[in-house]
Amino acid sequence: MLNITVNEKHAFEVTTGEKYLVNGEELSPDIAQISDTQFHVLLNNKSYSIVQINGDDPKNPIISVNGTNYTVGVKDRFDILLKNLGMDSVSAKQAADVKAPMPGLVLSTLVEVGEEVIKDTPLLILQAMKMENMIKSPGNGIIEKILVKAGDTVEKNQVLVKFKG
Repeated sequence: MLNITVNEKHAFEVTTGEKYLVNGEELSPDIAQISDTQFHVLLNNKSYSIVQINGDDPKNPIISVNGTNYTVGVKDRFDILLKNLGMDSVSAKQAADVKAPMPGLVLSTLVEVGEEVIKDTPLLILQAMKMENMIKSPGNGIIEKILVKAGDTVEKNQVLVKFKG
């Protein structure tokens, strides 16, 4: 199943296979591939010439249908799952406060107040159940406060590092 948006206005749920289902309606297009980026489609006795204009982003292509350009957004089942889990925009988000994922002992801090970090920058090492866990930045930001130091014991969900907001 795919969720497709056109020009950020029109949404379609598309299921492909032997037959196409678009928003629950069965369609039987006749599709001929002319080249890697060009197709000819017959649907309901109408002819469509389709050309993919940009090939660099398969999730957000720009296509031309009979000379009219459309911006398309394509989300597959994995994109939908990530969105449902709230993880769809993690990569570019501003870092939030970092909390301890489990009780443990802080072995060392790896950053300083005022330091600018990007997503996945190691912040500190937390020992829990005799295992060392690298705690990383959840996003981009500037360290405002480090609330723990080496040797501190922490509880689950205790704030360890605060970012400037």
